[in-house]
Amino acid sequence: MALKIRLARAGSKKRPYYHVVIADVRSPRDGRFIEQVGSWNPMLPKDGEAKRVTLNEERIKHWLEVGAQPTDRVLRFLDEAGLAKRDARNNPNKAKPGKAAQERIAMKAQKEEEAKAAAEAAAAEAAEAKAAAAEAPAEEAAAPEEAAAE
Repeated sequence: MALKIRLARAGSKKRPYYHVVIADVRSPRDGRFIEQVGSWNPMLPKDGEAKRVTLNEERIKHWLEVGAQPTDRVLRFLDEAGLAKRDARNNPNKAKPGKAAQERIAMKAQKEEEAKAAAEAAAAEAAEAKAAAAEAPAEEAAAPEEAAAE
C-alpha cells in the first residue's frame, strides 16, 4: 500500500485549516486517512507567537521509516522542523513573461528602434541644413565682392 503524508482541508469557506494526515494515495484529499499527525493553520501570522504548524515528530518519523512519501508542502514543513531534507527547486522559466507579454515587449522595442532611427535621420537632416545655411551666406558674401570688383 503506497502511503502519502499530505494535507486534508478542514475549516469553513475562506477560513482554511489543514490536518497533516497519513493516507493511502488512492483515497480522496479530504476522505479516509490512517492517522492524523499534525495541523497547519495558514490564517495565523507567519511571525506571530501562535504556532502555524504543529507536527507529531515521533509518528512522522515512524511513517517516513515505513515508506510514506510527503507531498511538497508537507516536505517544506518537515524540512523546517528538521525531519526531512527538501532540495531547493529552480524553475528559470517561471519568472519569464507570457507569450503575449513577450510579443508586446518586442513590439515596443521595435517602435523604440524606429523612433530612434527617425530621430537620428532628423538630426542628420538638421545638421546638413545647418551646414548648407552656413555655406550659403559665405557664397552670397563672396558674390557681391566679385560684383564690386568688376
